[in-house]
Amino acid sequence: MKGMQSASSPIALREGASHRQVRILLFGGFGGLLLLLGGLGLSAISFLYQIERREERIRSDYVNRDRALEVLRANIYSSGTYLRDFLLAETGGAAATQRRQFLERRALIEAELAGYQKLAGPDQQDALRRLNDELAGFFLIAAPVLEWNAADRRTLGYRFMQDEVLPRRSASLALADRIQQASDKQLNAGSAAVTELMASFRTKLLLLLVFTLLIGLLLAGAALWRLLRLEQESLGRFTEVLHAREELKRLSSELVAAQENERRRISRELHDEVGQVLSAIVLGLANLRSALRDNNREEALQHLQRVQDMTERNVSVVRNISLLLRPTMLDDLGLIPAVKWLARETSRSASLAVDVMAEAFTDELPEEHRTCIFRVVQEAVRNAARHSGARQVRIYLQETRQPDGGEISVSVQDDGKGFAASQEPGLGMIGMQERVVRLGGQLQVDSEPGRGTIVSFVLPIPQRTKKSVS
Repeated sequence: MKGMQSASSPIALREGASHRQVRILLFGGFGGLLLLLGGLGLSAISFLYQIERREERIRSDYVNRDRALEVLRANIYSSGTYLRDFLLAETGGAAATQRRQFLERRALIEAELAGYQKLAGPDQQDALRRLNDELAGFFLIAAPVLEWNAADRRTLGYRFMQDEVLPRRSASLALADRIQQASDKQLNAGSAAVTELMASFRTKLLLLLVFTLLIGLLLAGAALWRLLRLEQESLGRFTEVLHAREELKRLSSELVAAQENERRRISRELHDEVGQVLSAIVLGLANLRSALRDNNREEALQHLQRVQDMTERNVSVVRNISLLLRPTMLDDLGLIPAVKWLARETSRSASLAVDVMAEAFTDELPEEHRTCIFRVVQEAVRNAARHSGARQVRIYLQETRQPDGGEISVSVQDDGKGFAASQEPGLGMIGMQERVVRLGGQLQVDSEPGRGTIVSFVLPIPQRTKKSVS
């Protein structure tokens, strides 16, 4: 059961990792898709905002130019009107008033021309320059006229109006109209640019939408593929768990069967060996009592000798059974003497030479480590004696110490017929594996048909043992 718990913990770890991968995949895939959609929406909003700003700027510039141009037209027209009224004035006061208003309009026109210069586009610069020259010429020839007296105004005023004021005012207004036309063209060009920009935006938005859909499909496909794969892995792991449960049931039944076989063997040993010898001892004691009753001293001594021999043999049988169950020397003398006793007993009872070699071995280990090493070595030697047909077995024990830790290396090698290491292990092999893994070690079986078998394992030395040894 401990072995199954230790084997199921990696499965639990893999299940937890699988669940984390699913969560990361879902968050990453659908979160990435939401980020793409959000980016697409923000990009569209930003682009629309830029178009709106540009259209507003074009409209605002046009309105400002149109308003300034209308004011300029009105001032040009009114300046000509004030100059005409000045030339037609009957009194000096009225002429002075018209002269003052003309000069105010001239100042306003010059200021408005300077301000419009900043608003005008490249297409308006030529017409604006000609308008500026026309108005400068008009104001230049009007400057001496403003000094005329009443007689000069009556004599020369009408002709000056017909020859200079009206034509120049008409020319200035025509130039203003040309500037207005250029402004309208600029507005149309700006509208066309906005329309083109909107068409470009639609194209880019369509491309971004297609790109987002493709990325979304890729993310959804990757997520779906990964989920299906994780589902298959989960199904495989579920199958492994079911197989492990079935294996546990099989091992449990085999363990019960092995326990029953061991009990049956011990019972048979006790019945066949110990029970029969005890019965013979009882019979010998009865014979001894009869001989003593008949005062047959020689026969009594013979019966007594036979009872002593049977008792000694019975003690030997009981000792062998006890040592097979749990060698007392493992607790009294240590691991190395117990392993050497096992080697001697195996060599004596089977046609098999067993050698033990221990290098740098302090033999100061916890009881569970000594028991584990002895039982694994005992099982490996027993398998070699029963199944491999080997003639020689070598047992190597080595203790390695390092500044940051240490370990015990054990190997059992035989020159038998070997077997396919990939085949399903038996109960004895599984028991060895369980003992070694429970103490944090690793067991390895190397075997090929016709090349013998090597059973090796490594156990870490506990911290408290290292301190006691040091």
